[in-house]
Amino acid sequence: MTGPADGRAEPPPASADPPPADADAPVTESIREPRPWIERIGLAGIAIVMAVLFGTVGVAAWHGGEVFLAAMGAIGCLMTLWVGALTVIRG
Repeated sequence: MTGPADGRAEPPPASADPPPADADAPVTESIREPRPWIERIGLAGIAIVMAVLFGTVGVAAWHGGEVFLAAMGAIGCLMTLWVGALTVIRG
């Protein structure tokens, strides 16, 4: 048995992290700039390549009789296309 003999729990140790410099300061959103178009297009291109690979896995698995793997490949393909489209639209 560990702990003090009287059976009461020990208080947790004090945190080593100091409090923030100004804990009462209002939280503001950081300034977010959209990505440059060349970066958006590049990321969308990578997403398309990955979606094609996921789609290929899905089709190959379907033809091989692996329905679960085919579903996972198709879901991966759709999700990757979704994120690629959001990257272009939202920046």
